[in-house]
Amino acid sequence: MVVSSPKLKGGVSIARKPKKPTAQSSSSKTVLEVLRGERSEVEISRNYGLHNTTRSKRKRLFLVNGAELFGGSEEVERNEKKIAELERVLGQKVVEPVLLRNLLGGG
Repeated sequence: MVVSSPKLKGGVSIARKPKKPTAQSSSSKTVLEVLRGERSEVEISRNYGLHNTTRSKRKRLFLVNGAELFGGSEEVERNEKKIAELERVLGQKVVEPVLLRNLLGGG
């Protein structure tokens, strides 16, 4: 389906505004630009059509949670230990019935 741009009287086309970048795509870009410091934070906010509060929140979230992206080894280690424990328990639950059947002579 082709969408034509609206036309005024006399066949003159009205130019459409370009779409704004999505929040997810611009979020990381804005934070990276702010951290690089090549332009002011206000200029970056204007460029992406963001309110200063939104840009500040994104920057704060990145600074607080960014370490988890790159060096969250403590959480990964905890999760690996938990997985190992769950696998051990699951293994016991699978093996126990087989052993009981063999011991009781049912197998």
